[in-house]
Amino acid sequence: MYFLTDKIEFPNVSEASAEGLLAVGGDLSPERLLHAYSNGIFPWFQDEEPILWWSPNPRFVLFPEDLKVSKSMKQVLKKNNFKVTTNRAFKTVMENCAKAKRNDQDGTWISDNMISAYCKLHQLGFAKSIEVWQNDKLVGGLYGIEINDTVFCGESMFAEVSNASKVGFITLVQNSNYKLIDCQLHTKHLESLGGRNISRLEFLNFIRPHDI
Repeated sequence: MYFLTDKIEFPNVSEASAEGLLAVGGDLSPERLLHAYSNGIFPWFQDEEPILWWSPNPRFVLFPEDLKVSKSMKQVLKKNNFKVTTNRAFKTVMENCAKAKRNDQDGTWISDNMISAYCKLHQLGFAKSIEVWQNDKLVGGLYGIEINDTVFCGESMFAEVSNASKVGFITLVQNSNYKLIDCQLHTKHLESLGGRNISRLEFLNFIRPHDI
């Protein structure tokens, strides 16, 4: 197991375990987070754990041209009952994602420290939120990290009413110029929208490191 130091560096992603775990420790500074994402690495850990850094192989992604919008979702979008905005309530979206109940998880990895760290990335222009409103109430949304304006690394989403998160995700994909949406790990929800696995190497070919 590779333990990080104060130096902003990671081992080669080929050293990750079969589950994708690459390194332990470090911090959530903007510099380290941007270095991580630009090299196909992301943090994912419970609040009581040390910071765990992952680079899974295969990687679950969605190519915008593969997006699947069902007939029922087309009707939902056509009714225009939702209003979708960008970067209107970043912190609130993260807080709602943290509170969202998930069938396969007992708690949340979106701790107060994570919220603070990603809000700093948002202020720097690297983290982005999509908000979904109904009758002026925030009912869904998602957030993630942009890499070179070509890749969106989705982190989490939430919905308080049916289809709200799907509307946000579909709107993001259809109204952006991203070449790739990084979904990190497989979910049936995202598979139904067109997500699929690609190799870690293929994923890395879409990312060029930031000059930090």
